[in-house]
Amino acid sequence: MALARRASHSGSWYSENGFELNKQLGDWLNAADLSHGPARAIISPHAGYSYCGACAAFAYRQISPVVVRKIFILGPSHHVRLPGCALTQAQVYKTPLYDLHVDQRINKELADTGHFEWMDMDTDEDEHSIEMQLPYIAKVMEDFKDSFTVIPILVGSLSPEREAMYGRLLAPYMADPQTLFIISSDFCHWGQRFRYTYYDRSCGAIHKSIKNLDQMGMNIIENMTPSSFTEYLRKYGNTICGRHPIGVLLQAIQSLKETTNGQRMTLKFLKYAQSSQCNNMNDSSVSYASASMVVE
Repeated sequence: MALARRASHSGSWYSENGFELNKQLGDWLNAADLSHGPARAIISPHAGYSYCGACAAFAYRQISPVVVRKIFILGPSHHVRLPGCALTQAQVYKTPLYDLHVDQRINKELADTGHFEWMDMDTDEDEHSIEMQLPYIAKVMEDFKDSFTVIPILVGSLSPEREAMYGRLLAPYMADPQTLFIISSDFCHWGQRFRYTYYDRSCGAIHKSIKNLDQMGMNIIENMTPSSFTEYLRKYGNTICGRHPIGVLLQAIQSLKETTNGQRMTLKFLKYAQSSQCNNMNDSSVSYASASMVVE
């Protein structure tokens, strides 16, 4: 019997009722524009769907399910200290829609590099950054549910050098038009409970300062220059929880450019939202952003 990871956040972070969840995801996708696809990579938030589901739809709308056969999911580690990256031991990831199958061949290829650890099942099931992408994957790929596999990767607190190393390792997979990369990240976590209260008063209200800070980061990510993103994080300390998965993505893109004689790639942010609008120093919010990367 296949080792299965249960949908441990269903019923709290999103609906455990498959019919209800299917309709909700479908409504959000129908409300989003297809404007920058077919995506080779997306950046999507990972909060509860009541907060970020509508925003995430703009990333998932760019996917062409008829093309995609392998889906890498890179999510930050929220609960365990991890200096590198880790793979899942599960063979199946359960969702309320249907089960997703882990690509055992690619898992072995990555493990054989010697640069990956293995998550234990408790770590795997505790982590929401990967799980929150699974129902959307299942919905978008529903007409091809037996034709694709997933490769979940838990990303730790990487140095820029390690981001570059993992980017080089993953770039050959990104070169395949049938492969999709999903980068799981929320943006600014602002407020005293997050120990982050950067405020540029020239922007006006606090929520406008947060948006301006996030917009700076999004513009830098769109330029796809890893060192500029590292410098931005060093300068402002923006609490982008998926900064290391984003760093790996930018390094993979840079590596791919170097090996494909400058093949044209464009990365665009398509939607931005905040969980609430902060107006005083006792408020708090989390920002969400959706992006798509296209290889032309």
